[in-house]
Amino acid sequence: MYGVGVIFILIILFSFIFSMILRFTSVTEHSLTYIIMALSFMTLFIGGFVSGGKGKKQGLLLGSGTGVLYVLIILMFQYLGHDSLFSLKQWIHQGCFIVTAMMGGVLGVNMSSSQT
Repeated sequence: MYGVGVIFILIILFSFIFSMILRFTSVTEHSLTYIIMALSFMTLFIGGFVSGGKGKKQGLLLGSGTGVLYVLIILMFQYLGHDSLFSLKQWIHQGCFIVTAMMGGVLGVNMSSSQT
């Protein structure tokens, strides 16, 4: 749960920053697409890293659990809020998010075990 909490805190922070950029500058949403995608992957990696570091073992499982829980929450919001499921492109993104969180979980376990 720590990893998912970190993910949502970072997402809220980045959303606020980008909304301010879009509101007060002439930057368009289209020009920020790749930056937002990169920050999304970084956020999922950090969330997996935190969950792996807190768990101290089974980083692959903890990271994948963090990624899957994040994807399920996003799926619930999209289904309940927009009455639609993921498109194929979104499923691919979400799958990559899970893999990224898994890598973060593995690295988090390895970093936490080397410090003890």
